[in-house]
Amino acid sequence: MATQEVDVLVIGAGPTGLGAAKRLDQLKTASWTLVDANKEAGGLASTDVTQEGFLFDVGGHVIFSHYAYFDDVLKQALPGKEDWYEHQRVSYVRSRDVWVPYPYQNNISVLPTDDQVKCIEGMVDAAEVRARATVPPKTFDEWILRMMGEGLADLFMRPYNFKVWAVPTTLMQCKWLGERVAAPNLKMVISNTLNKKVAGNWGPNATFKFPARDGTGGIWKAVAKTLPQDKQQFNKRVTKVDADGHTAHFEDGSSIKYKQLVSTMGLDFLVKNLEGIDQATKDQLQKSVSEKLVYSSTHVIGIGIRGELPHRIGDKCWLYFPEDDCPFYRATIFSNYSPHNCPATDKKLPTLQYADPATGSPSSDAKEGPYWSLMMEVSESHLKPVNHETLLADTIRGCVNTQLLMPDSEIVSTYHRTFTPGYPTPSLERDAALQEILPVLNERFNILSRGRFGSWKYEVGNQDHSFMLGVEAVDRALFGSPEMTLESPDFVNGRRNTERRLHA
Repeated sequence: MATQEVDVLVIGAGPTGLGAAKRLDQLKTASWTLVDANKEAGGLASTDVTQEGFLFDVGGHVIFSHYAYFDDVLKQALPGKEDWYEHQRVSYVRSRDVWVPYPYQNNISVLPTDDQVKCIEGMVDAAEVRARATVPPKTFDEWILRMMGEGLADLFMRPYNFKVWAVPTTLMQCKWLGERVAAPNLKMVISNTLNKKVAGNWGPNATFKFPARDGTGGIWKAVAKTLPQDKQQFNKRVTKVDADGHTAHFEDGSSIKYKQLVSTMGLDFLVKNLEGIDQATKDQLQKSVSEKLVYSSTHVIGIGIRGELPHRIGDKCWLYFPEDDCPFYRATIFSNYSPHNCPATDKKLPTLQYADPATGSPSSDAKEGPYWSLMMEVSESHLKPVNHETLLADTIRGCVNTQLLMPDSEIVSTYHRTFTPGYPTPSLERDAALQEILPVLNERFNILSRGRFGSWKYEVGNQDHSFMLGVEAVDRALFGSPEMTLESPDFVNGRRNTERRLHA
């Protein structure tokens, strides 16, 4: 089989790979091809459909953007107003059997009085600690205590973040935080608590967009359609990369020779399957990966329900769960994002079970809707094991415990998919590992490893970030330009980035 030759090979057709391909197609200064192991584009931003017709994203994805270029690309791919729904985020934390508006730390006014006192006392103590501090915090746990105090730490931040990351906060760094965690305003918190008020929306995703049809995966399939089809190759799985020979080899026996490689494969997978380098270098790269890079697995569980959306959760988008009455850390009322995430009302489906099996056995007769849906996420690691066989049942029970479902709720569809890896953990030694691995790959072998697990930086792991990591990698490969998203996350997250435009 003949070896194909290109200037730039892009591996992976998720947001990062498509960002690289979009930039290459725009510049038209280099030959390129995009390959992916799956049958279509999307990667970790894909959408699955159950046999009953319920859509579930492979994780909790919404669209908000720091980049004009990203917006240009999405507008080109899905240009119609009817292609999108725009939402105001309505998000809560389930704590002490009440719904606490997000962010939790700014809205303790709805908690029981004893908890309010613990939180405010902790915030006062934290302010004193900050005033005396001479060095920045080293761990996420130190950051929590310094910014929020012991009360908020024990009530929410520690248990919730362990459920998310499957790693204790003491084993995580805090440089990744940026705009992702709101530090409480002590004066505002006290004022709101005394006046029994709640704070308004905060954060970059206070408003967000979601595609009307086909879920998040539909966005990336639409973006892929704007690219030359003859430069996209699917069902093409990498078996090894010859770093010295600048050649990628694939399961089908083919190979592609490149001058520059933009890889969105997991950094651990890439290093493991890298050949054509001296053994000492490979041993060092593998050592950095195995000892310093940490990840957790993510279970995505979807539930399709018959009936009208309950008023108690009717206006909510996504919800957080720090307590141990459910296995999931986050639930999304996925049918609220788009009515097309569920089957049409006139579709007849049998009831699989009641949410609480003790309610009895439902009729097997197929009946019409309406329908609504929930999507939950559960983390797993060696520090936080999960029983795979019972997880779906445990999740449904957790939905009843937290009043997302009632015991007699009619479940008509279920979905469970596991992603390993799921989250790139901001571990204490992550940055040291990336400094040891990424420059070697780039400077010695012309490999730019980018993306959620290609560059392992959670703080620039949203869809807009991931896409721009690919765009900026191409500019780095072709022109030597700096990669601001990779190198300066706080900078790109703190502003509107307009330097690149699709039609400039």
